[in-house]
This record gives sequence, C-alpha cells and structure tokens, in this order.
Amino acid sequence: MKNLMNNVETVLQESLDGFAAAHSNIVTLGAEREFVRRKTCKPGKVALISGGGAGHEPLHAGFVGHGMLDAACPGQIFTSPTPNQMLNAAQAVDGGVGVLFIVKNYSGDMMNFQMASDMLDQENAIVIVNDDVAVEDSTYTTGRRGVAGTLIIEKILGAAAERGDSLEQLQALGNAVNKATASMGVALTSCTVPAAGKPTFQIGMHEMEVGVGIHGEPGRRRVPLASADDIAEELTSAVLKDLALTAGQEVILLVNGFGGTPMLELYLMVNAARGVLERHGVKVVRYLTGSYVTSLEMAGCSITVTAANSEFLELWDAPVHTAALRWGM
Repeated sequence: MKNLMNNVETVLQESLDGFAAAHSNIVTLGAEREFVRRKTCKPGKVALISGGGAGHEPLHAGFVGHGMLDAACPGQIFTSPTPNQMLNAAQAVDGGVGVLFIVKNYSGDMMNFQMASDMLDQENAIVIVNDDVAVEDSTYTTGRRGVAGTLIIEKILGAAAERGDSLEQLQALGNAVNKATASMGVALTSCTVPAAGKPTFQIGMHEMEVGVGIHGEPGRRRVPLASADDIAEELTSAVLKDLALTAGQEVILLVNGFGGTPMLELYLMVNAARGVLERHGVKVVRYLTGSYVTSLEMAGCSITVTAANSEFLELWDAPVHTAALRWGM
C-alpha cells in the first residue's frame, strides 16, 4: 500500500494542520492539536462535542461548525482520544449551559468519554450512538457499534442546539434519533493503517465482508462478491427489519462510502437501496451520498436509514456550515 506521507509518526499532526489551514474561516485548532473547535462559539448554547480515532475523515472534525459540533477530539488512527483532550475541548467551547458528548459505541471511546464526563465541572450528558445492526457484539465493542448514523445524529442535534434546546432536551432528542437510525455496511477491500503498513484483514479479489465495521472488524460473514442490487437488498432489508418500518414511513437515506469507492458506484447504490425501500412502501424524503464516515482507503459502503418525523426533517434541513456539510447558508 502506498501512502502520501512524510513520516508515519506525524501523519495526524500534519493532516490536522492542513485541515485547519484549509478551513480557517470555520475552525481553529486547540493547543497541541488536542481538539478542533468552532472559530466562533455561541454563548448560551449547549456545546456539542464528539471525537474518536483518526482515519474516519471527515468524521468528526469535518462536522465542526455552525449547525453541528462545537468541537471534535481526534485520537491517533483508530485509537480513542484521551479524557484530557475531551476536558480541554469542553472548557474551550462551554457556552455556560452545559456540554453534550456524542459518543460512538466503541469500548475505548466509551471509557474515555465517561471519564471526561465524570471529571468535568460543567453540567454535561452523553448520547451513545449504536446504529450498526450487523452484529450484537464485535472486536471493539460490547453491544452494537456506532457507525455512519453518527452523522445524522450530529446534524439533527446540532440544529436543535442552535435553536436553543436545553441539555436535557438534546439528550432526549439524541436518544430518539439514535433509536430511529440503523446502518449496515459491506467491504470489498481492507484498509491499511499507515503504522502497520499492511492490510488490516485479508480478503480475496472476488470476496466481500458483509456487515464490516469501520475499523475493518469482521461482520456477519465472508461471501463471494454479489451484484450491487443483491448487496443493497441484504443491507437495506437488515436495516428495515431492525427499524420495523411500515408502509408510508418517510426516511432519510445516507449511502456512505468507506473511502475507496467512487461516487459513480455510491449513486448506483443509492438507486438500488431506494428501489428496496420503495418495494416496502417506505418513502425516501431526504438523501445524502458521499464518503463521510470512512475507514481510510477501504472500498465498500454502508446504508443508513433514519425513520423521520416532522421535527427530524426540520432540523435536518436547518442551515449548516462545516468543512464537510454545507447548506442553507
């Protein structure tokens, strides 16, 4: 595997410096690159903070800005950030009415965010994201993993925070959106962590990993490569079953690339997933397509569906201005 880098030890630092320079109108780096924060915070607003290991860009730093996160804490590649990073981020963006941590369900993230929550003097709460329906437990988790549905939760909660929702209201809303959101993915190739210098897992030219995690964790099964329609049928059906959607339900559909799949193929998957949903009488009313929650250069995609109500849609449509998402302003 070839990578664009100078030194494997400084990949994250150099990337963060480039990100901050490229989006200096939106974000700024905290001391010692411990976190990325909004350039201008809003007093009297609950601060939203998320984070996790690098390698999933643009998650989470790419979602810092108006209408989404106030700060994001990047760990080393596929490694949780530390509690001190989270504490310093919270103190930097605190608007005086509380801090909400949005945490993907991975053991390291869960432990460190909980420690930060316990140590933080400000009022705070946690929303846990566990939208991956592929497996109940995995290499890195007890319970379901948090994957691409994190984007939808961060977007809806970000809009609700901008309108002035309280910490208690935001936590309840986050739990509701998480419950209404389900995802499942498929990998066609492995990812390669630069420091390891070799693929995270071995997969044949004509195989795919159904239900893969965003760190290359095993999914449900390894099977021969199938057609896009067949893949969409399996992923979308699993999501539909988990959400127990009925005919007439309106949904947000996110087709997310893992980093190594072109938009041509992602839009093909949108069409295939839409067909599955329509056959079940489920109506897609909002689409988002692109590589937002990635796994370095892994080829493949995930399908995320959120059962929407009028409030979710209003908040989804609300203005957002971040490095990775921008509409309405």
